[in-house]
Amino acid sequence: MIQELIVTTQNHAGITHIAPMGVHILDDGLLILPFRPSTTLNNLLETKTAVLNYCDDVRVFAGCLTGRRDWPLRPAERINGQVLACVLAHSEVEVVRVEEDAIRPKVFCRILHTVNHAPFNGFNRAQYAVLEAAILISRLERLPLAKIEAELDYLCIGFEKTAGERERVAWDWLMAALDTFKAGVLP
Repeated sequence: MIQELIVTTQNHAGITHIAPMGVHILDDGLLILPFRPSTTLNNLLETKTAVLNYCDDVRVFAGCLTGRRDWPLRPAERINGQVLACVLAHSEVEVVRVEEDAIRPKVFCRILHTVNHAPFNGFNRAQYAVLEAAILISRLERLPLAKIEAELDYLCIGFEKTAGERERVAWDWLMAALDTFKAGVLP
């Protein structure tokens, strides 16, 4: 199973990096697969720790993909790291093993500590649509534009029916990123 999370990592200087990422949930731990080059990967290899942030504010996912990474943080409880202030829960993890790969190393982790901060009340269709749109926007360089636009058109149906203010802000950021990409690649 893959969970869409916000991963926060730090380097030895204490600089925090915030990144949306699909984390694989395994029977005996977690698998993080950052692409090279990656600040998340560099920090994981340097400090051997990370925080997995379980977040329902889709603005964070869309914001990170569109250059908005200044989200309020608070210190982790058991590791030297940072937790997003808006999370419902978080897990503090440590790296136990790395399988090197030239493109996408496998970083195996174990959970050291988990805290629940607020109840999860479920996702509406707009939140799901924003998460899927964020994944599509993150692949603008790898997928055909026509495929991305067709999928976004379908996602827009549920989005329009259920979106609140947060979801609309996040969607607008992602659509602006799409417009910018199209302006740069289309004649």
